[in-house]
Amino acid sequence: MNKYRTHNCNQLRLEDAGSKVSLAGWINRKRDHGNVLFVDLRDHYGVTQCVIEKTNTKLLNLVDSLRVETVIKIDGTVIKRESDTINKSLSTGTIEIAVDNVEILSEAKELPMPVFGENDYPEEIRLKYRFLDIRREELHKNIVLRSSIISHIRKLMSDAGFLEMQTPILTASSPEGARDYLVPSRIHPGKFYALPQAPQQFKQLIMAGGFDKYFQIAPCFRDEDARADRSPGEFYQLDMEMAFVEQDDVFNAIEPILHSVFSTFSDFNVTETPFPRITYADAMSRYGTDKPDLRNPINISNLTKEFNDDKVEFSAFKKIIEEGGEVIGIPAPDSSQKPRSFFDNLNNWARKEMNAAGLGYIVFDKSSSGVEGKGPIAKFIPSEIQEMILNKAGLKAGDSIFFACAKGKEVYDIAAAARDKIAIDLDLIEKEVFKFCWIVDFPMYEKDKETGKIDFSHNPFSMPQGGLEVLNNSDPLNILGYQYDIVCNGVELSSGAIRNHIPEIMYKAFEIAGYSKDQVHEKFGGMINAFTYGVPPHGGIAPGIDRIVMLLAQEKNIREVILFPMNQQAQDLMMLAPAEVDKTTLDELNLEVKPTEE
Repeated sequence: MNKYRTHNCNQLRLEDAGSKVSLAGWINRKRDHGNVLFVDLRDHYGVTQCVIEKTNTKLLNLVDSLRVETVIKIDGTVIKRESDTINKSLSTGTIEIAVDNVEILSEAKELPMPVFGENDYPEEIRLKYRFLDIRREELHKNIVLRSSIISHIRKLMSDAGFLEMQTPILTASSPEGARDYLVPSRIHPGKFYALPQAPQQFKQLIMAGGFDKYFQIAPCFRDEDARADRSPGEFYQLDMEMAFVEQDDVFNAIEPILHSVFSTFSDFNVTETPFPRITYADAMSRYGTDKPDLRNPINISNLTKEFNDDKVEFSAFKKIIEEGGEVIGIPAPDSSQKPRSFFDNLNNWARKEMNAAGLGYIVFDKSSSGVEGKGPIAKFIPSEIQEMILNKAGLKAGDSIFFACAKGKEVYDIAAAARDKIAIDLDLIEKEVFKFCWIVDFPMYEKDKETGKIDFSHNPFSMPQGGLEVLNNSDPLNILGYQYDIVCNGVELSSGAIRNHIPEIMYKAFEIAGYSKDQVHEKFGGMINAFTYGVPPHGGIAPGIDRIVMLLAQEKNIREVILFPMNQQAQDLMMLAPAEVDKTTLDELNLEVKPTEE
């Protein structure tokens, strides 16, 4: 028999009435009701109410002197609660424990933050005392959910014929799109390992090694800034790779996994397989982003041609158009009767949150002649152009439309954010659904707007559509890659690709991005060498575990589903990392710290 408990704090039921039991856990809270002291005892599994009668003065005084979160063992008898005291919110709510004895296992000192209750507390306190924070009900539940999801994924992957393998943590630096975390080598002075940004090269080498289907719940390390949906430092992903596959084969493998996970751990409706596929070009033209939230019914439209018409007198937009800018229209359905503050607030939001000049708008109402446009800029736009805008944007009387005007990617960033903002403000976002889609046909290359240099726009290891011929004979900016993203409710869960497994094609692809053959060998020599000994066509994907759990837990911040996260400055406030290292250790590593300028 266990020394500390016969049952956990979520186990006892009405049929256990009369039983002698032992429970152990934390004092969740105490309530003095005059003739009796109630103690809610909490462990990992749940809460059980314990009762100490006033007549047992010694025991009552002992427990009354203890702070909440003190760990105790109680011995007592299970008794049935009176009908008017049943707590339907507790699994153990039909019973309570009449306490005979209490043993203190570990006393708690005064708490820096309460555990009982779900009030919001400053992030600094929560992260510094994370061991207390994860005792709180919602966060504790999120971590349990995370464990259950990972276990479910592991089973699904194994059942689908994937082998779980572990790839190295200490490896070589590789350009994956973010900064590496470097680890100095003691026995190789002046040289460094890198923590993997992803197991990219290793999982391709697994395919070269003759295995057919690989996966792991892989830790990844990137020295990048925090966001609500991205934790700085490290994260985990469902990393997978498959041999002898095309794009459709990867989709067919991962879609049932994601559908099962989201259906199993949520009551929401989940997109049925096969998931919709949207080209990158279509996603940008319809939503302004390659991470569209399909719960949002609003489609944007490009109205540059209409605003550049000679009859339009709105010079503010025309000047930007002449400099290469575009005008994007964002509809606001059934909003014409909204107060002026609705339109002003959106305009102010664009200026404050998006650093935009603002959002022009037209409100379309019924008139004797059909539909009439109103608003601050309507007078500068002739009725025939307004009708063209109405038709192109799919509007009707009673709708409004906002306009973003800027150059390059900026106008799409503004339009995409405005699309989401308008849908939220008008309560258009579909409820209790998980809507998946694939974004496909990404451009292989992009031009840096500052340097004019051609660089990879996505994954440098992707196979270009058209192979070597298209690399040799096409404008790099027109080349598409076998690259794809899986998106759910506007959150990018993963990027993936069919890999470039032909050395000749890889040399050329990197040459276009400015890498010499020697540089390719220096950075990817191990993988290139393996590809010269016969490697199957292969591809894969790596959905983010943290983001999957964040969506299923319905949390807005990824730190709410990570056991011990860093803060936004990539600091571990609990373990005090990063920290300075003493001179002896630095000398062993042949390192010297350069003084920081004040």
